[in-house]
Amino acid sequence: MNNLVQILSSSRSARRPEWLKVRMPGGENYAELKRIMHGLGLHTVCESARCPNVGECWAHRTATFMILGDRCTRRCGFCAVPKGRPAGQVDRDEPERVANAAREMGLKYVVVTSVDRDDLPDGGSTIFARTIQALGRQISGCKVEVLIPDFRGSDTALETVLAAGPDILNHNIETVARLYPVARRGSRYERSLRLLRRSREIAPDIPTKSGLMVGLGETLEEVLALLGDLAAAGTDIVTIGQYLRPSGEQLPVARFWSPDEFAALKRAGERLGIRHVESGPLVRSSYHAHEQSASVIE
Repeated sequence: MNNLVQILSSSRSARRPEWLKVRMPGGENYAELKRIMHGLGLHTVCESARCPNVGECWAHRTATFMILGDRCTRRCGFCAVPKGRPAGQVDRDEPERVANAAREMGLKYVVVTSVDRDDLPDGGSTIFARTIQALGRQISGCKVEVLIPDFRGSDTALETVLAAGPDILNHNIETVARLYPVARRGSRYERSLRLLRRSREIAPDIPTKSGLMVGLGETLEEVLALLGDLAAAGTDIVTIGQYLRPSGEQLPVARFWSPDEFAALKRAGERLGIRHVESGPLVRSSYHAHEQSASVIE
C-alpha cells in the first residue's frame, strides 16, 4: 500500500502525457473494416465512443460491434455516444448482419455491446441473444463476448442473454460508487455489482468480466475498494484504463495515472483474487479481449 501511495504522488500533470499519444487510424485493414461495417449498416463502439485504440485494433481486424442503434437512453458524463430516445423500431435483422460481417472479416473472437435501451421492455436482451446465436450458426468455433448494460436489474433479461451461451459475460462497473451521480447518471453501483453476482449464480460456467476508468477524481482507496467488490462478486477479468475526455461536452480529466500506477493496480487486483487484470493507460474493455479470455475459458 505505501509503495502505491508513493507512486500516486509522483504523477499529477494535467497535460496529456507522452504515453497516451496514439497514431491516427489508417491502413488497408482499417479501410476494409470500415467498408464492411458501413456497407452492412452496422455500428461499432470503436467509432461511436471515439476509442483511442481504433487504429491498432482495426489494423489487426478486430472490432466491437454495437447493436441496438447508436443512441443511448442514459446520459453518462464520460461517454461520447449520442444521447436521447432512439428513433424507429428495433432492427430484427441486425443479428444476422453482425454475423455476416464477422464472417467476412474472418473473426474467431467477437465482442458485442450495445447502447442502453431503457425504452425497450427487455432492455434489448432478446437481440443480444439472437446475435450470439447467429454468430454461432455462421462461424464455426467462434467465441463471443457480450458487454451488456444493467437491464435495470432485470434477472429475466440477464437470463435471456446467458441462455444463449456467450463465452464471456461482461458488464462494466466504470467508476467508483461516489462518482456515479455525476459519471453514470441513471445507473447504480450496487445494481451493477448485483448483475455480476447474479450472472455467476445463474450460469457459473460462464466467466464474468468488468471494467473501470481512472482519472475522474477517484481516490486510491476508492479504487482498491471497488476492486475488492469486484473480487467478492466473483469477477474473473477486470480491465482498468485511463479516462480520456472525448470532447468538451464530457467530464474533464481530473488527473492522469502513470504506467507504474496501472501496474500497481494490476498487482493489487490479482492479490484480491481476480484471475486476470488488464491494467494500462490505453486499456479499454474490449482491448486484447481474445487474449484476456484465454486465461479464464476452460
